[in-house]
Amino acid sequence: MTLMELNLALLALLITPGPTNTLLALAGAQGGLRAGLRLLPVELLAYLCVVAPLALFGAPLLERLPMLRPILTVIAALWVGRLAFGLWHRPSAQSAAAQQVTAMQVAVTTLLNPKCLIFGLVLLPAGPGTLPGQISFAAQVPLIAALWAGLGAGVLSRSGQWLNKGAAIWLAALAVLLAAKAYAG
Repeated sequence: MTLMELNLALLALLITPGPTNTLLALAGAQGGLRAGLRLLPVELLAYLCVVAPLALFGAPLLERLPMLRPILTVIAALWVGRLAFGLWHRPSAQSAAAQQVTAMQVAVTTLLNPKCLIFGLVLLPAGPGTLPGQISFAAQVPLIAALWAGLGAGVLSRSGQWLNKGAAIWLAALAVLLAAKAYAG
């Protein structure tokens, strides 16, 4: 895979709605663009903590420990399900009682994000080299995250309780899909 092909594949996967992007959009809707942007370093660091080692050592490890992949998938499904439950019961973003998206939520969600497996085990190892691939990845993550936070601050901030409910339904669907994937093998 050339660097251009890798960049396009990274972009396509990063921009896809997922649990981390949902939290960034919600943070932007709750606290404005600045609140969402404050979470970008947390997301990048969490991604790099998982993706970099996976790109370097992941394939041999998963060959030796094949049960690791479904276990990680179940843990991710449980976390995303917990987020969905919490969002469903959370007051609207405009309510004074609404809890802001925390750095810890973004960190744990990103660490458990199933996209990490694709980035670290499929895309980066297939790229033109470890360093160029990781630089491209590290450059794209904050740009896409800023787009999601901006989407939340712009459009979604005016959607009230529907934002929480919609995000909760989306995350619940992702949790079910992850659990089904873990069960299927």
